[in-house]
Order: sequence, then structure tokens, then C-alpha cells
Amino acid sequence: MPSTADPDQVFRKVAWRLVPFLFLCYAVAYLDRVNVGFAKLQMQDELWFSDVVYGIGAGIFFVGYILFEVPSNVILHKVGARRWIARIMVSWGVVSAAMALANSEWTFYLLRFLLGVAEAGFIPGILLYLTYWFPAHRRGRITALFLTAIPVATIFGGPLSGWIMTSLGGAGGLAGWQWLFVVEAIPAVLLGFVVLRRLDDDVASATWLTDAEKTVVTEAVAEGEQAKPDAHARVRDTLRSGTMWLLGGIYFCVALGIYTISFWLPTIISDSGVDSALTVGLLSALPYLVAVVAMVAVAAHGDRTGERRWHTAVPCAVGGLGLVATAMSLQSTVFALLALTVAAAAISSAQAAFWSLPSALLTGAGAAAGIALVNSVGNVSGAVSTSLVGFLTSLTGSTASSLYLFGAVLVVGGALVLVLSPSRVDDRTGRSTTDA
Repeated sequence: MPSTADPDQVFRKVAWRLVPFLFLCYAVAYLDRVNVGFAKLQMQDELWFSDVVYGIGAGIFFVGYILFEVPSNVILHKVGARRWIARIMVSWGVVSAAMALANSEWTFYLLRFLLGVAEAGFIPGILLYLTYWFPAHRRGRITALFLTAIPVATIFGGPLSGWIMTSLGGAGGLAGWQWLFVVEAIPAVLLGFVVLRRLDDDVASATWLTDAEKTVVTEAVAEGEQAKPDAHARVRDTLRSGTMWLLGGIYFCVALGIYTISFWLPTIISDSGVDSALTVGLLSALPYLVAVVAMVAVAAHGDRTGERRWHTAVPCAVGGLGLVATAMSLQSTVFALLALTVAAAAISSAQAAFWSLPSALLTGAGAAAGIALVNSVGNVSGAVSTSLVGFLTSLTGSTASSLYLFGAVLVVGGALVLVLSPSRVDDRTGRSTTDA
């Protein structure tokens, strides 16, 4: 018998239950990943780190992250999201706090590597988890709302990081950058224990849904899965798929822009003539205020139209041009900030729109492996961007050359999106008319 529950109300209920909490978890995760960019403003001088050492240390996180990404997501698919995500959060919180113990370039490298190992699987795990609860034509906006944790973490994390380093420096014999790692790691550990009580592994175990509401969710998700007759369902087929590797290459280009801004935004603003760490933190929040609005708007339009390729390709190209404009404006704080705002908004929008593409081509265990594979290949850019920017900055004395290079890579990424067949990635299951 068909369910009498209203689908719009049901999915709104599911969204309010899951998205704010997952958003908070991701904001904490992302802040712990990139707060080394703010710590650099002090620890580089105290520990005598060059830009090359900082770049390698920031990037080596992704070595551990990439190596353990696919195994972690496959384990999550088998043991359930609740326990595995809780394990990830607690372990990365502990390692992130231990970053305060870094006293040489080798301890810096080791701790950054271990942080990558600890966090591996979190983002693809959440993206996989969302496919259990939302059909494709509702998932774009939901994914975008979840991913706004990146700009929001920067909006609040920048000023917070600047305040911690400025206000707590010297307290208890610890430098400001050491307090930064300790204070910002505590929420990850606490939230890890909340995950054990808050998340359900699947729809069937959700006691906060009625039987009728569970039927609405499972039938809608199942209908979307049946609309993907050529989707990869087996891990082996997914890992051998040329399309998956193409998606990984596209995400490499997108993530390159994300990490370039995330890790080097404080340095770019500082180099434009701003001296105060607190002022750098406040100014670094401005580009992401615009990014939050842009990425939700682009994703919502994508859900309404069902079109996915151009919603990813155009922001990629605009983001690349924004990085080029930033490189041309480094001597002016105002113009550099304006260009960074365009770049951050466009690249964030491209990232949110992009994740509708893999889920259109994957199902079952293949989705667990495929999403992790795409994220792993894409996150190679984290190691490349941080290390290469550090090297080129030391070589040329400016971040301009790397911004020109990465801007061009983003444009190429946008072009690669258009190689995908629209019949395979565009939504063919229906349209959502609500915000849920």
C-alpha cells in the first residue's frame, strides 16, 4: 500500500535531523586540517621552518589520507557509519592536539601524516552516508549544505584562530600556535562521542522516523538506484572504471583550488600588507561569506534543472580566472581580497556541484569504493598544492606564479567535466520542489 506520508515533509525532517550535525562535524574536521595555515604565521619563525618545510608538512597529511581512504570507506560500508565515523573523529582530535608537540621538521611531518591517516574516510564516508537517505534529485542541495562547512569553518575559524594565537600565547608556557592546535582539537573528540548517540547506520534503525516515513525514504532512494542501470555496484568494477579515474582527475583540479586558498589565504593576505594575525583572520572570513551563498544557490539550481555538468564546469573556469586575478593583485589588499572572493565562491560552488556526478554513476559497495577513489585522487592535489606553492614561493619570492598555474589547471578541470556524457550524469528520476 502506498505511504500516506508527504515526501517533502519527510525529507525536510530527515534533512533537519542529519545535515546540521554532519555540517558541524565537517566544520570541525576541516578546521583541524587547515589550521596549520594560521599556525604557520608563528610556528614558522619559532621552529625555523622555511616555506618548503611548511609546504611539505602541510601536504604530507594527504599521503596518509590517500593511502587509507578507500579501505576506510569500505570498512564503513560494512560496519556502519555510526561507529566508524565516531572512531575517525576521536582519533583525529587526539592527533590534532598532539600537533602542539611538534618541535622539529620531522615531528611536524610525522604528526601531519598521522593526522591524514586518522581522518581518512571521513568525507567520502559522509557523502556515501547521504546516499542512503536522499534520492539524487534532492541530494545536490543537501550535499552543498553539508559542504558549506568548509567556508563556514573558515569564516569563524579564521578570527577564532587569530584570537587564540594572539590572546593565549604564553599561557601555561605554550606558544599561541600550540594553543591553537589544542583548543581546536577538543570539539572533534567530544563530537566523536556524540556521533555514537546521534547517528543511525541506516533508515531502518532510525527510531525518530515512523514506519510510513521510512517507507517514503527507502522507496525514493531505491527508485533512484534503479534508474542507474549501468552503475558500478562492485568494488573491482569501480576501481577499473576509466570514468571514475576521469572524475578523480576533475576533482584533482577542483580540490587544487580549494586547498590553495585554504592553506595559503592567510599568507596571501599577510603578504599584501596586513600585519596583525587577528586582522588576517577577520579578512580571511570575507571570501567565504560569499562562497556559502554561491554554492547553495548553484546546487539548488542544479537540483531544479537536473543538469550537472555545466553547473560544475562554469564555476571551475570562473574560479581559475579568480586565482589569476589574485596573482595580478597581490600588492593591493583590497583587490587581492576581491579576487579571492570570486575564486573562493566559484571553486566552492564547483566542489558542491561536482559530488552529484559520482553518485549518479555508482551504487552499493561500488559507491563506497568509488567515492573514496575519486576523493583520494582529488586529494593528491593537497600534497601537490601545498608543496608546490612552498617551492615556487621560495624560488620566486611570491605566490603569484603558483596562482597562475593553478588557475590554468582549474580551467582545464572545467573542460574535462564536459567530456562526461549528460545522459549518464544528469538527473533522470524527478525534480525536487522544496528545500529539503
